[in-house]
Amino acid sequence: MNKTIAVLAGDGIGPEVMEQTIRVLNTIEKKFNHQFEVLQGLIGGSAYDKFGTHFPEATKFICQRSHAILFGSVGGPVNESHHEKWKNCEKNSILSLRKEFQFSSNIRPAKVYAELKDICPLKDSIIKNGIDIVIVRELLGDIYFGEHRTYIENQLRKAIDTAEYDEKQIEIVAHQSFKLALMRKNKVTSVDKANVLDTSKLWREVLTEIGKQYPTVTLEHMLVDNCAMQFFINPCQFDVIVTANLFGDILSDAAAAFPGSLGLMPSASFNEKGFGLFEPSGGSAPDIAGKNIANPIAQIMSLAMLLRQSFELIEEASCIENAVQKALQAGYRTCDISANKTETVTTEEMTNRIIEFI
Repeated sequence: MNKTIAVLAGDGIGPEVMEQTIRVLNTIEKKFNHQFEVLQGLIGGSAYDKFGTHFPEATKFICQRSHAILFGSVGGPVNESHHEKWKNCEKNSILSLRKEFQFSSNIRPAKVYAELKDICPLKDSIIKNGIDIVIVRELLGDIYFGEHRTYIENQLRKAIDTAEYDEKQIEIVAHQSFKLALMRKNKVTSVDKANVLDTSKLWREVLTEIGKQYPTVTLEHMLVDNCAMQFFINPCQFDVIVTANLFGDILSDAAAAFPGSLGLMPSASFNEKGFGLFEPSGGSAPDIAGKNIANPIAQIMSLAMLLRQSFELIEEASCIENAVQKALQAGYRTCDISANKTETVTTEEMTNRIIEFI
């Protein structure tokens, strides 16, 4: 297979974990006789240093001519957020990418590895059957994109935030979730607030209609407040969760607590045409950048998602996923996932072990 990948490492730990991930890509390339053209682009603070903008045209061009985007992380130290280099860096980078390529759905897995149960905050009795959830979040509608207004009325400060959805927006993310369920356990849980919100009533109607096109997939509806409670009472019941932008933002961050570290959590965003961006769920972590201690697993697993979902290279993606699991089974830990902080491996060493298992 010949494919082109836009690689945007970004800032902080982005470049070092991306470097290790490209080593994994090269290993897969040789093992399975593929050819991947990697096009490196600047984004975030690193782009600002050269171009004076966080998302330069040169980077946009690289993305446009690629089959998928592998993204690192952007942003700088909190105490420097007022500097021009870092001001609105995340917004101008990742949100601009989402707008430019109309990424309409975000997919975020949350898996508790059996080998890492000790760092999951939930009791063994709750996670005994394992947690392996994928949250599909709609990205282009809802309250984030409606009217936002603050004003004075009758000498009182008032504010309005308008949530809007049309059926097309919902249909796109519905199909995404059902197709994903077909590759997993054939179950979709649609989360809404249909007992109160008209947008949720429409959401539920459209999900039900689309669900009829996937007869082998079980669809259930759940109110968001109940879902939040079920997350911590019986998370093992969930497989694919699909929900609106606001609810997805909150629930996916809550689910991020399950694995015990953001360094284990990949994610992907897709547009209606299937073009995808793949990135770790965590941030740029500038406090540990350059120390060779960052966990590369989220970035490496983002690569596995790219191979599986953009290139349909199922065996290759499974090979990476299995290698990560074997490295964890063998006891290798970066500092963020180690119960004993004195027995850890570096970013490079963890990658070495993963590559050996590949």
